[in-house]
Amino acid sequence: MKYNVFIIKYAEIGTKGKNRYVFEDILCKRMRQRLKPLGSFAVKKEYGRIYVIAHDDEYDYDEMMSRLTKIFGITGVCPVKVVKDLTYENISSALIEYVDNEYDNKDFSFKMHVRRNNKEFPMNSMEMDASLGGDLLDKFEAEGLHVDVHKPEVKIEVEIREKAYIYSKIIPGPGGLPVGTNGKAISLLSGGIDSPVATYMIAKRGVEMEAVYFNAPPYTSERAKDKVKKLGTIVSQFAGPIKLNIINFTDIQLAIYDNCPHDELTIIMKRFMFRVAEDIAKRDDCQCIVTGESIGQVSSQTTHSLGVINDAISDIPVFRPLIGMDKQEIIEVSKAIDTYETSILPYEDCCTIFVAKHPVTRPKLEQILKSEEKLKGIIEPLYEKAMNEIETVYLK
Repeated sequence: MKYNVFIIKYAEIGTKGKNRYVFEDILCKRMRQRLKPLGSFAVKKEYGRIYVIAHDDEYDYDEMMSRLTKIFGITGVCPVKVVKDLTYENISSALIEYVDNEYDNKDFSFKMHVRRNNKEFPMNSMEMDASLGGDLLDKFEAEGLHVDVHKPEVKIEVEIREKAYIYSKIIPGPGGLPVGTNGKAISLLSGGIDSPVATYMIAKRGVEMEAVYFNAPPYTSERAKDKVKKLGTIVSQFAGPIKLNIINFTDIQLAIYDNCPHDELTIIMKRFMFRVAEDIAKRDDCQCIVTGESIGQVSSQTTHSLGVINDAISDIPVFRPLIGMDKQEIIEVSKAIDTYETSILPYEDCCTIFVAKHPVTRPKLEQILKSEEKLKGIIEPLYEKAMNEIETVYLK
């Protein structure tokens, strides 16, 4: 059955009170942006409902649905049959046609649910529930259709507004809030499993995402960089376009390697990564830094290590959405958003190249600061050079 009209479901947006219209308007904007390359679509908002209307019958249904169900803020997309002439007979006839076309096998339980927003319609919701349900039984009971109001296999919805809308299927969306409603963040994006998931999760809260990747040629390959670009592109299907800042980090890492205790390499390296992220955040008006760290996952993610790393910056908060998740939970999210298979490709990044055999797990800030003193006069020109040579790529 070909559909040209879709009801867009949302949840959290509905709790925003007087600011609700702001979230709805941004959600509509995101939908128009995503659908524009696919043809002629209208996105309309009225009476607490958002509709997508396809003007071209030849549109790509699967691609349209794929795009809509990746937009944060949407909890579901409902293909609907529209009845323009509001009479009971027209609604009943359209409902029977809908069920007949939509379900080849009619041996299932159902429940009618009518919402009469148009108070001029002569029958109320309960009367419509009973009458329309009776019409369906008269037509399809012999084929197995039966009523179960407590645990129905199919819930058939009819909304009576200026027109009547009939639907029974909800294609789930990701939920959350529309990107652009909660500021901007910069994510430390690597080629691993965790950071793409963290980026996705913060974007789901309505945050526009930027990213920084630390490249270390010749110790890391061009394939490692391409892998990160691919991960960012996958996440951008949900988060919208992502500006990726690529930092040549090799000289900074080598300076740390040559001048600091090797068991402190990862801690000091991450402190400099945070400084880079903070400087880019200030330049690009990002309000926070996002990482994929989870307590205890590796030596640099103990509570002691995280505290010492955080001390490297002062003005911008660090958000760690995975902080209480175990690895399997993170993997499950990565599989759900299709980043997992790319993340496990065997192209190492700078975080895995310069790792000590026995890294410190309970670092002392005083000792780390003392070790960083050895970098004075050496690291500053290398840091400035790296910041001046940032490669920028827009992922979408």
